[in-house]
Amino acid sequence: MAAFSTSPPSSSFCFTPIPVKFGFLIFLILSGINGYFPMADSSTLGVEYISRLLEIQDHERVPPSLQISAAYAAVSRLVPSHASSFHFNIVTKEFCGGESCFKLSNYPAVNRSGSPEIVISGTTGVELLSGLYWYLKYWCGAHISWSKTGGSQLSSVPESGSLPRIQDSGITMKRPTPWSYYQNAVSSSYTFAWWDWERWEKEIDWMALQGVNLPLAFTGQEAIWQKVFQKFNISGSDLSDFFGGPGFLAWSRMGNLHGWGGPLPQSWLDQQLVMQKKILTRMYELGMNPVLPAFSGNVPAALKSVYPSAKITRLGNWFTVSSDTRWCCTYLLDATDPLFVEIGKAFIMQQFKEYGRTSHIYNCDTFDENTPPDDDPEYISSLAAAIFRGMESGDDDAVWLMQGWLFTDDPFWRPAQMKALLHSVPVGKMVVLDLYAEVKPVWATSQQFYGIPYIWCMLHNFAGNIEMYGIVDSVGSGPVDARLSTNSTMVGVGMSMEGIEQNPIVYDLMSEMAFREDKVGIKTWIDTYAKRRYGRFVPYIQEAWNILYHTLYNCTDGLNDKNRDVIMYFPDVDPNSIGASPLLSSPAKHHSYDNHQSLRRAIYEIRSDSYTHPHLWYSTSEVIRALKLFIASGDYLSDSNTYKYDLVDLTRQVLAKYANQLFFKVVEAYQLGDLSLVKQLSEKFLSLVEDLDSLLGCHDGFLLGPWLESAKELAQNEEQKKQFEWNARTQITMWFDNTEEEASLLRDYGNKYWSGLVRDYYGPRAAIYFKYLIQSLENGDGFQLKQWRKEWIKLTNDWQNSTNVFPTKSTRGNALNVSRLLYEKYLKD
Repeated sequence: MAAFSTSPPSSSFCFTPIPVKFGFLIFLILSGINGYFPMADSSTLGVEYISRLLEIQDHERVPPSLQISAAYAAVSRLVPSHASSFHFNIVTKEFCGGESCFKLSNYPAVNRSGSPEIVISGTTGVELLSGLYWYLKYWCGAHISWSKTGGSQLSSVPESGSLPRIQDSGITMKRPTPWSYYQNAVSSSYTFAWWDWERWEKEIDWMALQGVNLPLAFTGQEAIWQKVFQKFNISGSDLSDFFGGPGFLAWSRMGNLHGWGGPLPQSWLDQQLVMQKKILTRMYELGMNPVLPAFSGNVPAALKSVYPSAKITRLGNWFTVSSDTRWCCTYLLDATDPLFVEIGKAFIMQQFKEYGRTSHIYNCDTFDENTPPDDDPEYISSLAAAIFRGMESGDDDAVWLMQGWLFTDDPFWRPAQMKALLHSVPVGKMVVLDLYAEVKPVWATSQQFYGIPYIWCMLHNFAGNIEMYGIVDSVGSGPVDARLSTNSTMVGVGMSMEGIEQNPIVYDLMSEMAFREDKVGIKTWIDTYAKRRYGRFVPYIQEAWNILYHTLYNCTDGLNDKNRDVIMYFPDVDPNSIGASPLLSSPAKHHSYDNHQSLRRAIYEIRSDSYTHPHLWYSTSEVIRALKLFIASGDYLSDSNTYKYDLVDLTRQVLAKYANQLFFKVVEAYQLGDLSLVKQLSEKFLSLVEDLDSLLGCHDGFLLGPWLESAKELAQNEEQKKQFEWNARTQITMWFDNTEEEASLLRDYGNKYWSGLVRDYYGPRAAIYFKYLIQSLENGDGFQLKQWRKEWIKLTNDWQNSTNVFPTKSTRGNALNVSRLLYEKYLKD
């Protein structure tokens, strides 16, 4: 492999390579990276509270030899040409002053080809691979992201035998807090629903490289529940409308719905249990602490018949159109009922029987979107204490891990109610995920969760939507502020996104916070990221990323970034209810939106509460300038898959916002009665949709085909293929129920910018709306909203039931050429 190269900016773009061992060592010196290496005890009060669990986990961890073998195997998968270049050692925490850590040092003697060059010592297999990635990043200029987002950039890593040396004293990196958490309760459906073992193996490797040691492990739990409920006289047929379909298991697990997309075939239950055992085995081999599920109270309807005296309540409607009990209004067993502890205990023990071990930490979110029926603190405390007894009765060392999303916005959880829940179990027996800390940190307004250990998490993504977005300043400083605050109870950092495989820069930075003692200088970090991401220094790219840092990745308006671009989340309102902003008065490509108030409101002022406006928090003209710089760099980076992904993504981002503006020009023309202009602009919008689909088809990371085909590949017969594909298509369009004239309340929540979906569904939907706009003007009557809805809903339901095949590999041309063409067509001054 060629050495990583850097050079000073040059107007002629003639680059003179600088070997990585000089270029990146210069970076290490200039950025003061030595200051990042924590050498003192950094424990918080929270760490003291969970110290017993940490000791148990350390004692029960698999033998060092297994962890080392697992780490070597990961290196062979990641960079096989360098499999013998690294020597791994497992060390005790005493080696690191009582903390988890990794240490990089030079191998004592390198005197023949194939000899180890770098020694990586770590407290677990995770630290070994974290140390490996840290070395590849900061000594070799490498970058590793998900395959969909460009994959690994390892071309900058020197050949085996020529790896850069570490300073003689070595480099030690300690974890400031013990845990690095990963996943969200709904990630299992938005992203992992159709994964096979090959994909899971890659993800577990990625987790370890990023320092993750506390991942959720939710796969296969329906098979466990089947066995548990059998002990309570619930048959398999009784569970047929209890579990959701394969694409909706996250929400049936949380008690939001039942039966939707099901029933689950027995073959699915069996294969997912086998998968879970593989997942857990690998996680344990690497020294991770998988978080298993616990009983939250969600029970099948049949339990009410088997145990008529049990305190079982039917919950209210969760987003169905008309409270359809076929899907909504699930049953919750009151935690104070003795049966609750029995079921909770049985579930914990059945998991241990199946898996043979546990990390003693269990996730349970009884109150997530299910508010208690009584706000009396004593009642809440007794309820929560009973929930924990269900865990503890099956595992004496159990610790309850709870998502803190309920505390973010729900007015029910006032201080008294919050304290009642958090103080219901002994200190150290509950850990809270501060799920959205980069935007709405609960720790700062709750006296550190009233003395309860918590994990600082970055939520970042909703529903797996695709949007270039982030708050990197908050990510690079927030965890440090929380840990160093007075009486801190922080015990870790985490990534709690709803969907992955997007915005690799955000996750690359967040994962580093597991080992960062001090705040990150973001400008310097991003300069280095751009070099690592593409494997070389390109001045225009460096300038472009500086723009993106101050625009796309500097969202500070405090709004949730659910993608509501018009193409993906088409307005289901009468066009007369949409008021266009004065910002439309100038050409879209020149909009800067630099006014402070404009940055804190939508592009458009909407008069109808039924329409959710697109989120805009940055200067569009600046981002267009960044795209121009990206395109100008193409001749120097055309062989880089990471560059191709970012180019497609950035072009998509710019065109999506342009489409928003174009749509509202159509609406403005309609309101003025200008039929000719409506026709002209509608055609331009639909042409843009087709062009956008072609752009997305230029990279494997933006294709619909893999999502659908991976669903079908898990099927055992044609009936299952049809069911699984319907689940996959429905989750990303309109779910769950609808009538002929009333759309699902969850339509487009899981929208995706995927080639195939854009052309085959989003485009035809927009065409239907424009057809009714034109007919309204031609006939001189009002917009036929009901007719539009009927036709759109029929299109949706037909698309969900269709089985046409989409490409799984990019087939739509050269990303750079297509991006240039679209820039010239829509954006050029």
